[in-house]
Amino acid sequence: MIYIMINLVPIVIATIAGLAIGGLSLRLGGRSASPALGLVAVLAEFWLASILAGALILAPDKASPWVMAVASAVVIWIGFVLPVLAVTGLARGQAPRSVMGDALHWLAVMVAQAVVLKLIGLVPPPA
Repeated sequence: MIYIMINLVPIVIATIAGLAIGGLSLRLGGRSASPALGLVAVLAEFWLASILAGALILAPDKASPWVMAVASAVVIWIGFVLPVLAVTGLARGQAPRSVMGDALHWLAVMVAQAVVLKLIGLVPPPA
């Protein structure tokens, strides 16, 4: 986890980008966030940016760095976020359209975070 400390600035900026997308989504939906939701959102966005930073550091150089950055975010979204949201949302009786809206929100967050992390740059941990 040393890579998180080494890359704290890009991770925090990516966290802020994710929170901005979440705030926009709340405003467009006419909702407001409670302090508890705000705290959980900050922690979740930070952790998501941290995991994504680790994935980008480890991503192979088989394609352009930008393709790998965005593709890493999309693959993590498809592999982890989408299935969890689909099962949870549908099990709770949410409409499929609502579940898809939530899933697309998180896709936007992850792609934005990947772009921010790539723009700023990440430093791999020492060997």
